[in-house]
Amino acid sequence: MSLQAGSVKARAPLAGFTLSFWRIVVLIGILLFWEWAARNIIDPFWISMPSQIAERLWQQASTGMLFIHSAATLWQALLGLALGLPIGVGCGILLAAWPRFAQVIEPFWMGIYSLPRIALGPLFVIWFGIGLMSKVVLVFSLVVFVFILNTHQGLREVDRDLVSLMRTMRASRFYILRRVQIPSILPWIIAAFRINVGMALIGSILGEMLGANRGLGWYIQISGARLDTAGVFAGLLVLMVMALLMNEIIRLVERWLLPYNRDA
Repeated sequence: MSLQAGSVKARAPLAGFTLSFWRIVVLIGILLFWEWAARNIIDPFWISMPSQIAERLWQQASTGMLFIHSAATLWQALLGLALGLPIGVGCGILLAAWPRFAQVIEPFWMGIYSLPRIALGPLFVIWFGIGLMSKVVLVFSLVVFVFILNTHQGLREVDRDLVSLMRTMRASRFYILRRVQIPSILPWIIAAFRINVGMALIGSILGEMLGANRGLGWYIQISGARLDTAGVFAGLLVLMVMALLMNEIIRLVERWLLPYNRDA
């Protein structure tokens, strides 16, 4: 019994402070090795170096351009997510409610979902211009199908016996949806959010590269055209931090909505 308890304890996840400490150690190690490699092994023209990237970020922050570019990219991604969530979840619920209709249209919307968005990007620019709307629509086109798929599949995984029990008690379809099905698909929706964080940022960056005058995608493209490796890595670093923060917010929301899913 004690051996089993010891093995379980050995496999227990790291505590919060210890986990943060080791993550910082790993990050510092990567940055130090990167700096050393750029100074001694590889030409900084190809991989830049952390000191140059930090200097570039400081320059952009001091002029206020870092906030302008980051805010533009983040705002487009958030608007696309805010538009894709209700429409995607709503469509997923409708497809689950009418399975025959879902079978009929499945090849069509899966075909649209499979289209590379970079091929649709020029059309969005033609239809909506190079302003905010084209970026938001591009983000929406990326995230909405993930919400549809997860919602549809989540509703199919709901306990049918529980739904049948509610029906025998003469519960209305709306009551079953509100009390049984929606709570059951919350983990699926949150999982879709986790996937769509990266998808939304991709759509925002892609839209900026197709036509914009600000944003992290625009800045990365301009830096690449100037062979400015430090500028490219600076934009990528800000994007990575942005994605990590968004995922952390989603994790906190998940712990609030689904406390029973917390790690032991």
